Amino acid sequence: MRLQELQALERDHVIGTYARNPVQFVRGQGTRLWDEHGAEYLDFLAGISVLNVGHCHPRVVQAVQQQAATLTHTANLYYTAGAIQLSAALAESSLGGKVFLANSGTEANEAAIKLARRARPGGNLIVLEEAFHGRTYGSLSATPQESKQAPFAPLVPGFETVAKDPAALHDAVDEHTAAVLLEPIQGETGIHVLSDELLVAAREACDRTGAALIFDEIQTGMGRTGTVWAYQQTPVVPDALTSAKGLGGGLPIGALVTGERLADVLQPGDHGSTFAGGPLVCAAALVALEICSEPELLQSVQALGERLRAAVAELPAVATVRGRGLMVGLDLVDGVSAPLLAQRALAEQRLIVNATGPATLRLEPPLIVTEAEIDDAVSRLAQLME
Repeated sequence: MRLQELQALERDHVIGTYARNPVQFVRGQGTRLWDEHGAEYLDFLAGISVLNVGHCHPRVVQAVQQQAATLTHTANLYYTAGAIQLSAALAESSLGGKVFLANSGTEANEAAIKLARRARPGGNLIVLEEAFHGRTYGSLSATPQESKQAPFAPLVPGFETVAKDPAALHDAVDEHTAAVLLEPIQGETGIHVLSDELLVAAREACDRTGAALIFDEIQTGMGRTGTVWAYQQTPVVPDALTSAKGLGGGLPIGALVTGERLADVLQPGDHGSTFAGGPLVCAAALVALEICSEPELLQSVQALGERLRAAVAELPAVATVRGRGLMVGLDLVDGVSAPLLAQRALAEQRLIVNATGPATLRLEPPLIVTEAEIDDAVSRLAQLME
């Protein structure tokens, strides 16, 4: 079906929650996508940090094909090997506790919110300014952005927004705080790396009061920053973390991972999901986690991230560069529109990037990207900025 036909169907039958670019992608491989006309694009967004292993990684494809021919679904009233094995692998890769599998990032955060409230009934959750935790009601209530919250008020009560300041965070956390929920790198609002000082203040405040420290690693996890989990490059270990995006190798899945202290807080009947932990997506996730844990790949992510940040910093329209590993944000000079530049990159250079705000571009290529592809992407951006 041609793009124009899809657009006509969309106008009549699809709720208009997305502002789509006028391109129909029909195939992907590695770091590349192809549209309906056969034009090739270099993907430096990876489905917003979903395709960390690249499009159609052969090991993921093989695992999915084998599982799809064997068993795709059964209720969580019974055992399937994939869900249990994936839970063990996630725990062993990180906090050593237990895991609840979900279907998405926002669902993982909903589980984390329930975990925090179950551990300290009635307690408030502290979130940080410029945070983004999802679009379902609990996660939206933890996302202090007026444009996203206002149309859907009243929201879930018991959330307090605090400035990204160690002293302010220290003062906000008390014996009535159930948890501090934060992203170690705030992705959706512009790739803002939280300082070690702030993270230490959060850890100390939670230790002082008995609150839980929960890291939203939905975008930062699965090798995106050069370690399997972003917290592993900080002086802080959280009590729980959430994962999604890159976890499924392209398939939808989320996870709440606890440390030992919170491992047994949720009890039978406290939470659940029909589709979560299904055999098909768990087969993909087990392979994706294995790939994203390979030391050689993680070392490459760190080196390539340094190469990418150094190169884009030299571009004439770039004012500042932020990020860690292959999670990079570019603030553009005054007068340059990031949304317009992203549109031009797609249309004129066949380079896929996106804008997280009026002046900020986000670059998140698949982790399997090469030096040559890094240089190619920078060259394409440079041609737009001449």
